[in-house]
Amino acid sequence: MPKYSFPNEQATKSAKQVQKKEKENNIVNLRDFRLAQIMIFAIEEINRSESLLQNVSLGYKIYDTCSSRMSSMSATMGLMNGPEIVAGDRCNGQSPIHAIIGETESSATVILSRTTGPFKIPVISHAASCECLSNRKDYPSFFRTIASDYHQGRALAYIVKHFGWSWVGAVNSDNDYGNNGMAIFLNTAQKEGICVEYSVKFYRTEPEKLKKVVDTIKKSTAKVIVAFVSLLEMGLLIDQLSIQNITGLQIVGVEGWITSKSLITPKNICVLGGSLGIAVRKIYIEGFADYVLKEFWDPAFPCSQKEGNDSQIKLKCSRYQDLLALKSYNEDVSEHRHSSNVYKAVYAVANSLHSLLKCKEPEGCEKDLIIQPQQVVEALKKVNFTVKMGDRVWFDSTGATIAQYEVVNWQQDSGGSIQFKPVGFYDASLSPDQRFVVNTENIIWAGAKLKASSTFLFQV
Repeated sequence: MPKYSFPNEQATKSAKQVQKKEKENNIVNLRDFRLAQIMIFAIEEINRSESLLQNVSLGYKIYDTCSSRMSSMSATMGLMNGPEIVAGDRCNGQSPIHAIIGETESSATVILSRTTGPFKIPVISHAASCECLSNRKDYPSFFRTIASDYHQGRALAYIVKHFGWSWVGAVNSDNDYGNNGMAIFLNTAQKEGICVEYSVKFYRTEPEKLKKVVDTIKKSTAKVIVAFVSLLEMGLLIDQLSIQNITGLQIVGVEGWITSKSLITPKNICVLGGSLGIAVRKIYIEGFADYVLKEFWDPAFPCSQKEGNDSQIKLKCSRYQDLLALKSYNEDVSEHRHSSNVYKAVYAVANSLHSLLKCKEPEGCEKDLIIQPQQVVEALKKVNFTVKMGDRVWFDSTGATIAQYEVVNWQQDSGGSIQFKPVGFYDASLSPDQRFVVNTENIIWAGAKLKASSTFLFQV
């Protein structure tokens, strides 16, 4: 049976210091590893399906681009060129790749989409939310299972306005994600009568700019900070604020970091406790937690099959030792909110191929058809299906999905653990007078102050 390859790009990493520590200690980036697992889980689920691509198997390759744009470009070229031609093989006109799932960060996705664009290879991102990618002239083959930041930037301004914070500071990552998102927030804030004391930015490789940002925050009078910041930059910023003991700030954040457990450390709680922000909805994927603990390991890592004597097993396992440490751990699975986006992206490709291969029950699919990437692009524009979690999947005219967010609050429970408690939502599928709701009951603010209970519904 033919195997249709649509490799997954994993790019988002934790803060620079954490990344350095992981490299020194040979520790796997758990967030990216889980996203790779959910892609494999979805593919294996589809390959077992009796109603979707019945007699066709999906294949895949996974590349970790390590937050490096150069590595991302290298991986992209490797995918597009396909495997080396085996002696005796003849060119059959079949594209070596049908779709790419990725990247995680917007800037890397811009590079990826510009590279693949001339070849009309569809790119489906689970996390790249920059509004810049909505330009169909520049990115005609780009799709995403996350909403554009057009909605997130506006939602941040509505949160600020609702709570009467008329004097705020603004910080963003100096990349496509941060610059475009902050521009949307500032534009909306101006229309809503919100005054911005300062708007500063930095990138992860610019320590001097980071120092200036921290100095600006330290000298300012604004006690509310809107942080349209990527996870890596947020880790660096919080680390410096913690070192300088700059606390008592009410931070309002974005989906890029607001539910990241990698930021939860004892020293960071003093800075981030009470943070409020926009998060991707948490969606439970039935069977994934069990898959993480049981089904994934044996076929993926031969080391887990203890065959041979002790010395042979030890030699075979040495290359997997950092991964095998995660074998019995799945406590983080419930907070991987982008996992459902990866799951939906895989199913979007599968449904497109199902249509193109003229699959019917019980006959199956026409396996001998040659499918080109441009055909997959056109098929993706027409997909409209519902995944087992109940969510409907389809793409609008910009290649994006509908904006549906949770508003979450960083709260410390009685045991000392941080919980991301939902306190509202933004749903662009609803009418303007219903799409944004904030319930202030039990919100914990910076300084552990509890707001009086009330619910607000307002038009946007």
